[in-house]
Amino acid sequence: MEPKRNTPAPILVRDHMSTNLVTFHPEDTIDQVLEVLTKRKISGAPVVDESGGLVGIISEVDCLKEIIKGKYTNTPKFPAKVKEHMSTDVMTLSPDLSLFDAAGKFLELKIRRFPVLKDNRLVGQISLSDIIRAFPKLKETTW
Repeated sequence: MEPKRNTPAPILVRDHMSTNLVTFHPEDTIDQVLEVLTKRKISGAPVVDESGGLVGIISEVDCLKEIIKGKYTNTPKFPAKVKEHMSTDVMTLSPDLSLFDAAGKFLELKIRRFPVLKDNRLVGQISLSDIIRAFPKLKETTW
């Protein structure tokens, strides 16, 4: 009988995702989003409905649409609703996906963040920065 080899456990999205998330509601205003993004030094966040279901993503780029509109209407306020500017075609990842497969998705889709869903429930978010920060910490034995 051959001796068992110690195969390292796969490195998963769940081990490197953020779980203390900033989220927005579709009825929030772009003013509110800009304030939170600036204060928290983040570039976007998931948008959830009343039951906590993921309905979109709002990013700085999405907010720019309202900022530019405000310039043309000479309005220093940005009252538009998140639902008017959020992206609704949201790509998500599973918490059980390997970090290597997640890195491949970042390369393939050129997205900066993925909401992480388990049983259709938002359980976290993983960003390109989370992936980049994870790899230098890995030991050769887990590679």
